[in-house]
Amino acid sequence: MVGLSSSAGQLRRWFYPLVFTLLVVIAFLPLYTERPYDPRDTQAVITAILMRSIQPYAAFGWTFHVLTIALLGLALARPSLGGRALAAYFGLNHWIIAVLQTSAYTETYGFAVHTGALVACVLLGAVWLWVAVRGEFTLSLSASPRWRWGLLPLAMLAFWSPVAVEDGRAQPDFSPHLLLTSPEYGLAYCFVTPVLLFLAILAYPRVNRFALRVTAFNGLIYGVFNLRYWASPELEWMGVLHLPLLVLPLVALGLSFKLHSSSKLMRSLEDRSDILGACAASQPDSSNAQTTTSPPRDSSATGI
Repeated sequence: MVGLSSSAGQLRRWFYPLVFTLLVVIAFLPLYTERPYDPRDTQAVITAILMRSIQPYAAFGWTFHVLTIALLGLALARPSLGGRALAAYFGLNHWIIAVLQTSAYTETYGFAVHTGALVACVLLGAVWLWVAVRGEFTLSLSASPRWRWGLLPLAMLAFWSPVAVEDGRAQPDFSPHLLLTSPEYGLAYCFVTPVLLFLAILAYPRVNRFALRVTAFNGLIYGVFNLRYWASPELEWMGVLHLPLLVLPLVALGLSFKLHSSSKLMRSLEDRSDILGACAASQPDSSNAQTTTSPPRDSSATGI
């Protein structure tokens, strides 16, 4: 029994490092291209895919905005049902992204596939559908600490995704209609993930911890990748728009590991207190023991 307990403890200790390592390996899977490419041009291939992949579907961007708002309303009215619906929606959204955003026909490389992003989105979609089936996502806004609401501007920036690309230069475009029509939200992984993570942070700990952590860590990987935008003056605004994908994963990971460790410590202290209390209760009272075991006193010997 001791050996089994030790093995289980070792497995728990190494589980997340192994999962996170797997996500890193997936992120670095080689791209598929119809025409060979120099590995040094990997980033150029990815950029070519992203610049073309969602253009044919831009007119459907409003669908994702409206569905998200409607499901949030449902989650506020009926937290359990709405949470299931949101988890299922984001799971399916990841699969849509896997189909639409991760591949495109490019002029230089022919048909190209961002393999790592494709695999990651398929896996994350399955994870959130699993969360929906288990009902482990309950959004209760009134129960969320106030400081978490400070992250709302980052989520709104991703939801709005106010950008216009002209002649290869990304420029801010704060047109109000983009709040409901922007094609980036819903069709692009980098803008969907921050919104999902913000809602999961609000819900924590009433959200599946595994789903939160893998979503956050995978988002962090791509958040780091997208720091490259800051190296190009014409794409700096894209760097700004990708800040939510860097900040929110860090907050989500820190929150889940810190609170989980704190709860484990509290449970350990409570268990120890219970054990000490049980031990104290099982020991006989020394004063009572002395009273009952001492021989009766002979009153005549005392001269009374």
